[in-house]
Amino acid sequence: MSSTPLPASGTPDELKRRLGVPDAVLIGLGAMVGAGIFAALAPAARAAGSGLLIGLGLAGVVAYCNATSSARLAALYPASGGTYVYGRERLGAFWGYLAGWAFIVGKTASCAAMALTVGSYLWPGQAHAVAVAAVVALTALNYTGVQKSALLTRVIVAVVLSVLAALVAASLTSGAVDTARLGVGSDATFDGVLQAAGLLFFAFAGYARIATLGEEVRDPARTIPRAIPIALAITLIVYAAVAVSGLLVLGPDGLAAAGAPLTDAARAAGADWLAPVIQVGAGLAALGSLLALILGVSRTTLAMARDHHLPHALAAVHPKFKVPHRAELLVGAVVATAAATADLRAAIGFSSFGVLAYYAVANASAYTLTRAERRPARIIPIVGLAGCLALAFALPLSSVLTGTAVLLAGAAVYGLRRRVHRMTHAPDKRI
Repeated sequence: MSSTPLPASGTPDELKRRLGVPDAVLIGLGAMVGAGIFAALAPAARAAGSGLLIGLGLAGVVAYCNATSSARLAALYPASGGTYVYGRERLGAFWGYLAGWAFIVGKTASCAAMALTVGSYLWPGQAHAVAVAAVVALTALNYTGVQKSALLTRVIVAVVLSVLAALVAASLTSGAVDTARLGVGSDATFDGVLQAAGLLFFAFAGYARIATLGEEVRDPARTIPRAIPIALAITLIVYAAVAVSGLLVLGPDGLAAAGAPLTDAARAAGADWLAPVIQVGAGLAALGSLLALILGVSRTTLAMARDHHLPHALAAVHPKFKVPHRAELLVGAVVATAAATADLRAAIGFSSFGVLAYYAVANASAYTLTRAERRPARIIPIVGLAGCLALAFALPLSSVLTGTAVLLAGAAVYGLRRRVHRMTHAPDKRI
């Protein structure tokens, strides 16, 4: 294990602990109950057919294992960086670096995807311009302090949950309900269910944002292990209710063919008035996801910069607002550029692969915990690790090839940097 010290309490570069359990839960919900629920059901239904709910359940099992492993590790290492820190401390510097690399690259793509989703729902004709404006606005908000970000997230989550509750109620009480549509037919294949689980996992991964905010929550040993499973449980319930509602009124084929599945479900249920409300809710949900994503990527950038895996200037913490302001500005600039040029589908597939690789390292790290460190049951990180790898390589081939190439490129950069450092400096335990 690495002996790299975590930031000492009271140092100038330490972030201020302001968030309690409710705020941490809401940040996780803002990331999970986001654009994924509005967009992921259709491609998942195309992959799994009538096995959609099985895919959702499988994604939920893997998410639970990842959440449990992350919660135990976050309580032990309450510092910004999430699995970057855990991998570094438990497995060695390379694995921490690889997790951080996967997170930053994958989640930067996810930020671009969420920003484009905002634009696609709120102003389809100017999606890229709206996406860039959203990134700039949220980066400015994050710059002024994480507490304000938590307040905005609370509002967004309340609105989105209200919209989804209205959709579920309208669907379940409509005359279009057909319970036979919940049955599993011959169109559901093992490979299809796995791919659907991988696509749906993209929408579950928000609990990582709670762990990456480890330096900004009060009493992290208590807050993080409580906040992560609460946020995940609420999300699982919401996703299951929405998926069942969509299947009952549209069926697997109708859901798979839908361009905007939740809007189509509302119309099929005879609730045309709800369609524009869902459209606004989708835009707000994507904003909430984008807000939480930018927070998480900037904190992992901060942690890697502290260890000199990224330029050390990015480790600076603003003296007034107590946020990693340089990291946030850089992340905002990169995401804005990607949002102006990226393709939405490619960004989602690439992000899913990176996120699953990130959690694979988290589960491997959790497996090394001892009883004294309150390790989870051994089966949890084992199932989590196996599940992450299975879902990652079940994704579309283009996503697998691109994601693998980017991870190998990151490993090559690490190896080259380590070799150069050994030639010019004394050994550094952080490398």
